[in-house]
Amino acid sequence: MAVCARDLTLLEELKVALEPAALHIFSADVSRKEEVEAFGDFVLALNRPVSVLVNNAGVFIPGKLLEEDEQNLRVQLDTNVWSAYYLTRKLISWVKAAGCAHIFNICSIASLAAYPHSGSYSVSKFALLGFSKSLREELKETGVKVTSVMPGATLTDSWAGTDLPDTRFIRAADVAEAVWAAFRLSPSAVMEEIVIRPQAGDL
Repeated sequence: MAVCARDLTLLEELKVALEPAALHIFSADVSRKEEVEAFGDFVLALNRPVSVLVNNAGVFIPGKLLEEDEQNLRVQLDTNVWSAYYLTRKLISWVKAAGCAHIFNICSIASLAAYPHSGSYSVSKFALLGFSKSLREELKETGVKVTSVMPGATLTDSWAGTDLPDTRFIRAADVAEAVWAAFRLSPSAVMEEIVIRPQAGDL
C-alpha cells in the first residue's frame, strides 16, 4: 500500500503502527501538480497492480463566496479536485490493468448541498462529485468501479479543539468500513454513492 501526506512525521508514525514492509510512504503537497505527479511516479516505480485508488486529499477553508479571499477557491480546487484529477490520470492505465479495480473519491455532504460559510469548499466538493460521476460513466465498460463517498462531520484533526461531544460526529473508522463494504461487493455490482451523516444530523 502506498500513502502520501504533507507531514512526513505522521507518515512515519503510520508506518510504525502498521506492518512496515507493506506500507510505502511519500511526502507530498498534492495542491501542487508536480508533487502529485511525483507521487504517481513513486507508485508506478513499485511495479505493483493498482487495484484500489482512494482520492482523499482535502482542505476546508470557511468563508462566504462574496466575501472570502479569492485564493480560497484556488487553494481548495487545487487540493480537493485537481489532485484527484491528476493522480487518477497518472495511474489509470495501471488501474485498468489490475482487473476489477476500484476508485474511491472522498467527496462530502457539501457535494450535495451548500451550507453556511462553506463558500468555495462546497464549490470544490460539487466539482469533485462531478469528476467522480464522469469517471464512473467513462469506466463502466472497463470493469473499474468508481464510488463517490460523501461523509458528514467526521471526527478528524480538522475538528480539534471543538466543544462538541464525540457523539455528534462520524468516526473515521465508520467511513473506512463503508468503503470496505463497497469494495467487497461482487464484480457485477457497484455502490456508486455512499452518504454518511452523524446520527443526530448535520452540524
